[in-house]
Amino acid sequence: MSALREAERAALIAAAVAMKDRAYCPYSHFPVGAALLDDRGTTHVGCNVENASYPVGLCAERAAIANAVSAGARRFRAIAIATNLHDPVAPCGMCRQALSEFAPDLPCLLVGVDGAVLERPLGALLPERFGPANLAEVQS
Repeated sequence: MSALREAERAALIAAAVAMKDRAYCPYSHFPVGAALLDDRGTTHVGCNVENASYPVGLCAERAAIANAVSAGARRFRAIAIATNLHDPVAPCGMCRQALSEFAPDLPCLLVGVDGAVLERPLGALLPERFGPANLAEVQS
């Protein structure tokens, strides 16, 4: 499914795992790291940042998107998402929607704490997505 070379895949996973260790999660104790690879070969990273006012928190995936967009990236090749759970876990619905804005079928490498990796296309994780085409229909 993924067009990543093995070295790119390994580096992306390693970056997500490293970011997980930087997460600020004193309330949930659920660290998440994300690494987003753009079409130029640059990796943009993020970790979850919680807040005592829970809605103010930021997920790792959206932090990585913000870093990427701030650097001028708009097209992405893959994302790796790492947690401390044994079984790999998919991103939350809000992050799925945010990722789909840029890459509806983005390969998602979901990484468990023991190194297990589950790869799924974003389209399988967010079927029938809401996207720019839906807004274009109303604006015409």
